[in-house]
Order: sequence, then C-alpha cells, then structure tokens
Amino acid sequence: MTSEHRGDYEELVDEISELLGAPATLENRDFELIAFGAYDSEGDLDPSALDPVRTRSILTRRSTAAVRAWFEGFGITRATGPVRIPPTPEAGVYRGRICLPVRHRGVVHGYIWLLDDDPGPSERQLTAAMGVTARIGALLADEAQHGADLSRELRAVLTAERGWQSDMAVAELRTALGPRADGLHALMCVAPWPSADPDDAPSVRAVPGATALCTLPWGATAQCLAVLIRLRSPDVLTPATTAAGRLLERARGGSGAGSAAARGAGGSGPPSTAPRGAGGSGPGGSATGGTDGPSAGTASAAGTASGTGTASRTGTASGTGTASRTGTASGTGAAGPAAGVATPRSGLADLATAWGEASAAARAALAEARFGPVAQWASIGPFRLLTALPPEVAHDPVARTLLAPVHHELARTAEVYLDCAGQAARAAAELGIHRQTLYYRLSRIEKLTGLDLDDGEDRLLLHMVLKAHRL
Repeated sequence: MTSEHRGDYEELVDEISELLGAPATLENRDFELIAFGAYDSEGDLDPSALDPVRTRSILTRRSTAAVRAWFEGFGITRATGPVRIPPTPEAGVYRGRICLPVRHRGVVHGYIWLLDDDPGPSERQLTAAMGVTARIGALLADEAQHGADLSRELRAVLTAERGWQSDMAVAELRTALGPRADGLHALMCVAPWPSADPDDAPSVRAVPGATALCTLPWGATAQCLAVLIRLRSPDVLTPATTAAGRLLERARGGSGAGSAAARGAGGSGPPSTAPRGAGGSGPGGSATGGTDGPSAGTASAAGTASGTGTASRTGTASGTGTASRTGTASGTGAAGPAAGVATPRSGLADLATAWGEASAAARAALAEARFGPVAQWASIGPFRLLTALPPEVAHDPVARTLLAPVHHELARTAEVYLDCAGQAARAAAELGIHRQTLYYRLSRIEKLTGLDLDDGEDRLLLHMVLKAHRL
C-alpha cells in the first residue's frame, strides 16, 4: 500500500467499523493486510474469541495458498454483496466471518472482514457498509492502475541510454508521479527475483512506502526487483528497510514465480550487471482471520493484530543483523535473496546513479554476510569500488592457483589475515588456529601467488582479488 492513501483506507475502514459495531479489516485481493478499524470492545479482546486461524494471524500478514483457497471456496471472488462464512472447527475456524467484497467496475480489488457474532450486523447496516466498500474499491483500482503505469516508466528510466533517451524517460516518470517527483526517494534493489513477468511482481500497494517498482535483468539469466521508496527524511531509512524486509520474506516464502501465497521465490543467482552505471482479518490477516504459512512467526505482532483494536497502526522496520568477520571470510554471503539501498536523493535526475548504488549494495550483501540481508550503499566500504570494476578483476593470474578448490582453506586464511590488517594474533584467533600454523599457511600463500605479504601493494592486490572473487 502506498503511503498516499494509507490515511484514506484507515478512515474508510473506521467508518465501516462504526457502521457495523465491530472491528473490520481491509485486505487486498492477495489477502495482504492494508488497514484495520479502530473499533474496540471488551468482547473482541477475550482470548476465547481466538481460533487457530486468527491466532496465527498475529504472527503474519498474509495467507497461504491453502487458506486462501478455502475462503475463496465460499465465492467471495465473485460475490457482489456480503458473504457469511460459517464456523468450521475442522478447518481451525471456530468463529464465523462476514466478508464484504471490495469491487470497482466489476473487478474485485480486496475484502473487508469481520467476525460474525450473534445477532451480528443487520442487513441495513451491511448495505450501508457496502456503500463504503465502493469508495475503497475506487481507491484500490486507481492505485493499481497507477502502479502498473509507473512500473513501465521506472523500467524505462533505469534501462535508457544516457543522453536524450534518459532525459525523456525521466520526464515521463516525473509527469506520472506529479508533485511526488520532487520528493525524497531511496531506490532499492532486491536480487535475485525469480521472474521477469510483471504479473509475478508484487503490487505497489503491497510494498509499504513504494511509489513504483519493476523487474530488470540480473546477470545473464536471472531477474531483480527495483523499488522506488518515498522517504520523509534522508536520515530515516525505515520505510526502505521495512519494505526490503517484507519483500525478502515474500521472496523466500514462495515456491516459485507466480506462487499464490507469495509472488516470488528465494535463491541465489548470478551477480548483477546494472543496466545503467554500475495479515489482515479474514484468512490472512489479523483481526478477523489468520494465516498459517511458512512465514508464521517472522512478523512483529505490532501492527498485525489490528482487529482487536489494541495494535498500533505503525508498523515496525524489519531488523537486519550483522555477521562476524569470521563468517564473511568463509566465502559465503547472504543466504537467498538480498537487498541493496541507494543513498537517498531528492528528485529523479540521479536515478541512474542511484540504481548503480542499489544494485552494487545488493551484490555486496550476497557476497558478504555481514552486510546482509539489507545493505546500504553507504555501508559497504571497499565494495563501493569493487562492484564498479569489470568481472575480469576476479580472474587476475596472481591468485588463480590460490583460488583453486583444493586451496580453499588457504584462500580463506589469506582473506582473514588481510581483513585483520595483517595482525597475526587477531587472524589466528579468528581462524581458530595456532599462530605458527598461520605463519606456515602464509608462507604457502606467498609461494602460490608470488606475492610478498610484507609489502603493502602486494597485500592490496591480493585483498582486492579475493573480494572481487565473491562478486
């Protein structure tokens, strides 16, 4: 959901909650949480009101394919009026639901969910609530169309040749964004992304703070996802890190492109060569439904248990951990996909440069675990230069023999030693070996490379080659 309509959705859902006298929750048609009503009552806070489906919704913001299919089996995708879903204990649904389909011009764009109590809302109340869903449907439809157009235009900006083609592409994107074009943005790269099909990318409204997103080539055979995030301050990247965490969770949770539960799949892929420069309420949300997918337990309860009226509407940023240098020297980076965030910029003139930074940061996160899973361009150190070098750097003949699989432990020793600025005691401790063993290995490294590890320039050359080899 884009930030521009967040308040509108919440106000409209609040209106429905007041009309029906019960907490209501809005999900998009992919069963992802958009907004929840602020209505509160003691009965809705009673722990006995929770069933397994609803309980799991506290821990996640979306539904699995099985849960979605079960609720869709009641005809909610085709309905034009309220649908009552009875309690089904064998399915983990101990309390009935009422689903109000959110449609615009005959197309369903989402669902309003609430618990069906006895006696529950009257037909007159439900009719009034359906009038509000029509206003929500118009907003969702407008947002969906706007996001689709911006995907095309963002892709054009990031792939255009420098010069007049780039200027024209930026002008078209600026026109589409309107007043938002002059605001503060951060460009993000999520890689690898499993499909180039636009239908397999998440919708703009499903990514907090996003104004546009598109897929782009990532290496020779893979894809990445570019996301333009609107910020309020250059010093507060929370919207970008929150969006990155959501997208990475989605990518890792899917079983393949076009998955019903998550449009995307995780996995590692080829390094990037940048084109330019370098749960809601019903089944899958929180108030009146739930979800039971592999992502359970990964989301913060705050901001998801919305239907109870106790959770804050302010989501929490996805945290990013750091790994020790010992882990980075083992030759492994972030497991699965990773994300890179460029330096925030005002306006759109430097989007091409920002894309080079974002894709470079993603490559660094995939190469070095301590940077991932979400790396900021400002924090990747020497990889800011290494990612700009041609791939041939990694194949410098000085380290060809050292980088052979048979010498893997020696290559790791060399990298840890150089990471530790040539301090033998620190390097031996990192490697868990005796200092004399380290000296023996260093002598073998010098013989294999022909380099003098007491020479600063020789050290720099070997260090660059070892780091570039990751990329």
